[in-house]
Amino acid sequence: MKILVPDTIDLDLASLDASGEDIVVYQVDQPIPSAHRDAEVLVVWRNTTENLAGAAKEMPSLRLVQTLAAGPDSVLAAGFADSVAITSGRSLHDGPVAEHALALVLAAVRRLDVLLESQKAATWNQPYNTAQSDPATEQLYTLDGAKVTIWGFGSIAGRLAPLLAALGAKVTGVASSKGERYGFPVVAADEFHEVLGSTDVLISILPATPETADALNEEVMRQLPASAVFVNVGRGATVDEDALLAALREGRLRAAALDVTKVEPLPADSELWTAPNLIITPHVAGNRPKGAGPLVTANVNALKEGKPLTNQVAG
Repeated sequence: MKILVPDTIDLDLASLDASGEDIVVYQVDQPIPSAHRDAEVLVVWRNTTENLAGAAKEMPSLRLVQTLAAGPDSVLAAGFADSVAITSGRSLHDGPVAEHALALVLAAVRRLDVLLESQKAATWNQPYNTAQSDPATEQLYTLDGAKVTIWGFGSIAGRLAPLLAALGAKVTGVASSKGERYGFPVVAADEFHEVLGSTDVLISILPATPETADALNEEVMRQLPASAVFVNVGRGATVDEDALLAALREGRLRAAALDVTKVEPLPADSELWTAPNLIITPHVAGNRPKGAGPLVTANVNALKEGKPLTNQVAG
């Protein structure tokens, strides 16, 4: 079986190599070489849109596309045949994304962006010091006792929620159905509005789907308290950026932090760069898939043996 692996990551596929599989490294920003378009497995990580679209059209023998991204939206949009199984990298990014989400939450809640500007200006920020220690406002600067709502309560949330709880936060999840996950209460999507009004920190880990496009819209933001913080480590397509800009400019949102945007890289002329009280990181939360080699190996073996694939989302 010929397996194409991307040049953007070093995968340990020793057991597949030892079993005689033909493993070929390809460039993710170039067309698939004609000599390798007969491959049955394509592993994807940070591929260009053009590369994926070309592979979908020019690789008739494909049986499996394994993306190492947690969200398979770019692969699903590439146009692969319905007969091709598509599997995601769900769980590979749980730890790194949870870490980055926690970092952004703490940076926004503690307003480290404000303190960094003070440092650059060689200014000892006494007004911040006063506000942070004022009994009337001190709750704004801590997660201890904060009500944190995680929108999209999957495996990443399962890693993140205990970290927040360890700092004293009261965590509630939002998912397609209510109940309890990972030991935390979860409300259904149709009950989301009931928790928004008391949310101190809203964290989105939503995937990009037709149903989640611009999910964080003006209606949602108007239901949040003006003292709330919003953090997005999911997908940029889920946020109405004009509505977010308006909320920040009008003071209807205390602060926000984005690791993802609708257009990436974010253009230099984007108004998001100069938005007040906004922290931006360049889609770095999940740049290090953990356990990618074993996942690819397991799915290739399952494909050969006709067994169920892990994280199958299509095909």
